[in-house]
Amino acid sequence: METTDRWSRNGVMGPLVRLTFGRETPRPAARGRSRYLLPLILFLLVGLVAVVWQDLLEHRTLPAVVIGALAIGSLLPVPIVYRFPLYAWRLTFVMIFLGVINHAPGEAWPWNTVQIIVTLFVVARLAAVSPSLVTLWAVTLTVIPVLLLGGHNSGGAAIAVAAAAVIGDVLYRGRRTRELLAEKEELNELERAKRAVLEERTRIAREMHDVVAHHMSMIAVQAETAPYRLTGLPDEAKDELATIAAAAREALTDMRRLLGVLRSENQEAERAPQPGYPEIAELVSTARKAGLPVTGDLPAMDGIDGTAGLTAYRIVQEALANAARHAPGGPVSLIARADGDDLELRVANELTTPPGPAHKPGHGLIGMRERVALLGGELTAGPDGAGSYRVLARIPRQPEAR
Repeated sequence: METTDRWSRNGVMGPLVRLTFGRETPRPAARGRSRYLLPLILFLLVGLVAVVWQDLLEHRTLPAVVIGALAIGSLLPVPIVYRFPLYAWRLTFVMIFLGVINHAPGEAWPWNTVQIIVTLFVVARLAAVSPSLVTLWAVTLTVIPVLLLGGHNSGGAAIAVAAAAVIGDVLYRGRRTRELLAEKEELNELERAKRAVLEERTRIAREMHDVVAHHMSMIAVQAETAPYRLTGLPDEAKDELATIAAAAREALTDMRRLLGVLRSENQEAERAPQPGYPEIAELVSTARKAGLPVTGDLPAMDGIDGTAGLTAYRIVQEALANAARHAPGGPVSLIARADGDDLELRVANELTTPPGPAHKPGHGLIGMRERVALLGGELTAGPDGAGSYRVLARIPRQPEAR
């Protein structure tokens, strides 16, 4: 994780506080082939520590312990700068003051060469992963002791520090630009995908309206006007045509509701009240009028959530439609009862013809299972072994309470 930008939004002093006292979240560790270079880097660092040790022994009059500490301190920022660039810079800043201890007046630089290279590397690395204000403060704080302690070459050292920071900042800005472009492209892709879905939904709605709704309207009109166009129809036929017309009108109402959902971007189109458990009795009555021999046991129940009631209604609706389609004339029994916190529905119809071996469940049965599963219930459907096809559903009466 790179240095957070929230510090750069806290005015000019925010980045300074972040640089000097803020806690740092470690950046991701090396991955892929890069991690195989770690042993080699460690070996090189040990070798460089030995080089710095020897150089300090030749040019400084200090105890061996102090020389060892200076040698290790000069190289220590390197292994930690990858994941902790702030901490590495703080250590480097301290070593700028410690590195000039007891230096010889004739030396070109008061610091050893390795320490100078490490300082430039740490500054460049910090600039490559930090906002520009953090980098500006780091350069400023680094250049001040360099100018004060660098002797007659201090100007060149300060320029080198600034150049390293500029290179790192260019890398940072380039990476941030690529990240912003990638984010923008991702948003554009999401918008394009969303627009494609909306266009497809609109196309489906248009086709349903132009084709299916038209035919359903014709069925309703023909069924309603048939008694006036055809003379001598018996009363049973007129009742049958009235039932067909009512079913067609109800289907048109449901379709209009579905079209409203398909054409709504946020799927919050206004809807008429959805049917629930009490409307199942009307569904059974309509099926009887249509000629389906249905017996229903639907006791009054309280505490059935609207979603659970709608699911129960749709399950019975689909089960009765399947019975009329696949086993016409066969008796159908419907039993509903409360079982603890669940509503249990049992719909069984006598099979007039046994299902063939290639019979597969249709989309209606799949939709029934999905509805029940979304509420945390269970549904089983299939032959019961006694000559009937049974649909058994257990639906939580209060799904939101679970």
